[in-house]
Amino acid sequence: MGIVTRVLLILALVLTAFWVYTIVDCAVQPPNRHRGVSKPVWLLIVVLIPVLGGLLWLAVGRVRASTLTARRAPDDDPEFLGRLGTVSDQDERIRRLEEELAMLDAEDDDPKWDMPPAGNSSASGPGTPAPPTAAPAIEPPARGPELPSDDDDGRGQRGAVG
Repeated sequence: MGIVTRVLLILALVLTAFWVYTIVDCAVQPPNRHRGVSKPVWLLIVVLIPVLGGLLWLAVGRVRASTLTARRAPDDDPEFLGRLGTVSDQDERIRRLEEELAMLDAEDDDPKWDMPPAGNSSASGPGTPAPPTAAPAIEPPARGPELPSDDDDGRGQRGAVG
């Protein structure tokens, strides 16, 4: 075997390993780390165009973890904080809610929620619940035909030895 053949075999082995690596890398990346097209399309590109598809994947399709913006808590996100109302808006809203609650507390109680006096159980008037009535008696269901038991030999004979 000549030196050219050995170099070609080593190159083929390296390119095959690179191809397999790019297929696996594309397959295991989460969907938010793909640029351009969707994950299945990238897999097809990498598989059907072995070396060039892998190079495209590494150069164009793959988003590095360092370039992803880190998620921030809402209180650390300036955009979120900018969308919130100012403190005076919140204070005004709280003041209005407190006024509404005070108005609700000041309203007369609803008569249907009035309870009867404790010593007067026979009082009848608006807001007084009706006395409970006796519930009808529940009868047991009628019994159906008698079913044979395990001891029955099929002829209505119990325990008969044939």
